Amino acid sequence: MKKLDRLILRSFIPPFIATFFITLFVFLMQFVWKYIDDIAGKDLGILVIAKLLFYTSASLVPLALPLACLLASIMTMGNLAEHHELTAFKAAGISLFRFMRSIIFVGVVLSITAFLFNNYIIPIANLKSGTLLYDVRNSRPAFSIKEGIFYKGIEGYAIKVGNKDADGKTIHDVMIYDHTSGRGDDNIIVAKDGELMTTDDKMFLVLTLKNGSHYQEMIPKNNEQAEFVRSDFKEYKKYFDMSGFKLERTNESIFKDNYQMMNLSQLVKQIDSIKKRRTIFYVQLHELIKRFYHFENLPDSNLSKVNSPKIAGTFYQSLNPKTRIKTTEQAYSIAQEVRTYINNTSRDVGFSDENEAKYRIEQQHKFSFSIACLLLIMLGAALGAIIRKGGLGMPLVMAVICFVIFHVSNMTGQKFAEGMKIPVWLGCWLPLFVLSPIAAYVIRKAMQDALVFISFDYRSVVGRYQAIKKSINIFNQFVKHT
Repeated sequence: MKKLDRLILRSFIPPFIATFFITLFVFLMQFVWKYIDDIAGKDLGILVIAKLLFYTSASLVPLALPLACLLASIMTMGNLAEHHELTAFKAAGISLFRFMRSIIFVGVVLSITAFLFNNYIIPIANLKSGTLLYDVRNSRPAFSIKEGIFYKGIEGYAIKVGNKDADGKTIHDVMIYDHTSGRGDDNIIVAKDGELMTTDDKMFLVLTLKNGSHYQEMIPKNNEQAEFVRSDFKEYKKYFDMSGFKLERTNESIFKDNYQMMNLSQLVKQIDSIKKRRTIFYVQLHELIKRFYHFENLPDSNLSKVNSPKIAGTFYQSLNPKTRIKTTEQAYSIAQEVRTYINNTSRDVGFSDENEAKYRIEQQHKFSFSIACLLLIMLGAALGAIIRKGGLGMPLVMAVICFVIFHVSNMTGQKFAEGMKIPVWLGCWLPLFVLSPIAAYVIRKAMQDALVFISFDYRSVVGRYQAIKKSINIFNQFVKHT
């Protein structure tokens, strides 16, 4: 490795690492903000939240990596150009392409790494994060009784506490409605004081009530009138099952058939199985309809006679009225049955096509996102050489603009591909088709030392706009006074 290559790599690696983790953190915070209502208030524990964030971070790498490549390459080349190092190398006869060779090599390495990561790590991360997120979203909120508010987190009960001491255990003016009988408010417990405790295994909540009353409406026998029973107590213990508040883990095998949780070979097998099932739909439809084509069982010499509308009409007119009505009803019933089966098959085939499109999109994205790293790193290097600015000012602005174009075109292509409006390959590779001409133009201008963004005089445009606006105002005033 030559000194020039080592210089560029030393200039590229630190900003790449920094921008990658910053970008990953931003996407992770977006995920947390989206699911904060499902995570907060469930007493999940630090370990569960750490696992969820770790698995989610791994699944967000395909989004963070292209942006990090783009921004780091712009910053690297912009810093070198700003400090006139790039000019010195050009004066020494070193071309820009030779200067970018090491960055292109890094882009190739990152593309291969991204493909391997997308194929082997991302499916596992998606499976872990998806399963854990499903369990978290379906888990019940943590047990928390607030003063003056009925707590209904325990199924079949409504608990209200008037006051709660600072220790969080001693409570006053307690009221419990027991709805487990399914007959309404037929079982009520009222107490002046109480204490909240949990068993050692955290499976039961023990509510020790003091100085209270128990009101219960008894179930009437036969036609007797219902009795209302009241019993006073000095101390009464009520046990509540807390097992439902514990986070229950779902078997991961349930989600393994999801397209986001498969590697390349699994996606290929799944696509083949979808094609086979679709073929079975067509075969079953053909066999069903074939049973109603009675003329197919006749000799070939009679087919033309049976298919003749004239002969069929003559045969129908020869039937007596009752037989004609019965034949018509049977034909209508058969036609209805065939139409229903065709509609159901068409719906199943449409669903199969959409499902196959999702698997194909995931298959294509493993390649397109990898190639995007190489394309964006080359685009960033050329942009850095043109704008000749380092740091996080202009490079960040240009990186955001390019990434927005990449992301919007990617989402648009994916939506059109999922809706079967465009081919899957076109929808997945649309971002690269959009950015490739831009990258080619920018690289060509960078090699020609063209100042694309500097040669354009923005101030002259603003000045002309203000002059035109002033002229229009003068003209309006003239028209108004005349």
